[in-house]
Amino acid sequence: MFELDRSQYPQKKADGTLDIDLTSGKYLKLWQGPQHPGITGNMAIELTVCGDEVVEGKTHVGYLHRGFEKLMERRTFMQCFPIVCRICVPEPDFNEYCYAAAVEELAGLEAPEMAKWIRAMILEMGRLNSYLMYLGGQAGALGLGVIGQWTTYVRDLMLDRFEELTGARIYHMFILPGGVRDRLPDGFAGRMEDTLQEIESVMADVERVMFHNAVFKKRTVGVGVIEPGWVDSYGITGPNARAAGVAKDVRKDQPYLVYPELDFEIVTGKDSDIYTRADVRRRDLLLSVDLIRQILVKMPKSGDVMAALPNVLHWKILRGETYVRGECSRGEYGYYLVTDGSGYPRRVNVRGPSYTHSIALFERMVVNTNISDVAALLVSLHTYPPEIER
Repeated sequence: MFELDRSQYPQKKADGTLDIDLTSGKYLKLWQGPQHPGITGNMAIELTVCGDEVVEGKTHVGYLHRGFEKLMERRTFMQCFPIVCRICVPEPDFNEYCYAAAVEELAGLEAPEMAKWIRAMILEMGRLNSYLMYLGGQAGALGLGVIGQWTTYVRDLMLDRFEELTGARIYHMFILPGGVRDRLPDGFAGRMEDTLQEIESVMADVERVMFHNAVFKKRTVGVGVIEPGWVDSYGITGPNARAAGVAKDVRKDQPYLVYPELDFEIVTGKDSDIYTRADVRRRDLLLSVDLIRQILVKMPKSGDVMAALPNVLHWKILRGETYVRGECSRGEYGYYLVTDGSGYPRRVNVRGPSYTHSIALFERMVVNTNISDVAALLVSLHTYPPEIER
């Protein structure tokens, strides 16, 4: 059996850091990023390599400097609502929902029943769009450019449905404290069904061309394995945890909106490598297709979509604090909101899965990885930097 020669690899110093002497000629420093590579956004990876194998990797963020949380503390509760969707560009609706739900809880509001169904549908539409973007990025990181073209096409069809419903394609600003802005347009369910059927057709081609591809399997099976024991210690959630066989899903663990009324099972895997994480997301995408269909069938045909609100220009919320969570395409997404009786949030803290997955976890996983696999590994963890630099 072939054994790797580790004689060139760094020893540890007394303080536990690696003894890497760049002047020795044994090691080379490389940077991946911070140019925008697509799915992983503006972030950089500082790689130290020995030959073509990574011996150390450090994640560098800070290229965006958004400061969303502090901006929100200087805005009224309703002025915050167009800010939150920018925290995660490919999947803005989870920010809208979590922020709205947190405000509602502290203000003693409850969204109407019909609004809850529409919110759930929007969240599944957003999850589906995020997965489509991810699949194109994962395939593209390994040279399968056609997959990204296919998934971008059907994602654009879903953006048509978003535009029809909300008036916008990217930042929808449709879920706001108290409910949603409007009802479904006439004939929306039929046009959504046409879109879902097209997505299913394209996903069948994606499965054949990507997941049955010998090169894709060779590059991903057994690569980038997350040990099940890491899940709790690293705070891993979403598909990254479910691919390791840990059935974590807020939709089931702490049901919200109308998810208790929907029939579905959590999608899991067992091998916990890049291939399995991609397959879990593919199957979860198809689950979102099914959930959207269920929602459109079970949704009330009439009813209010917005609760009665006070004058939002002078809206003050009594002192309190809450944490609201939901299941986005990358895992648990949560908002911690504190109010002090004024017309502004006292403190807003967003808990997204990208920070844990793309910094602490990635830096552990990238060691001993081949240079050519670094991009695929990072994409497989599905990270969005604006969510880190919030």
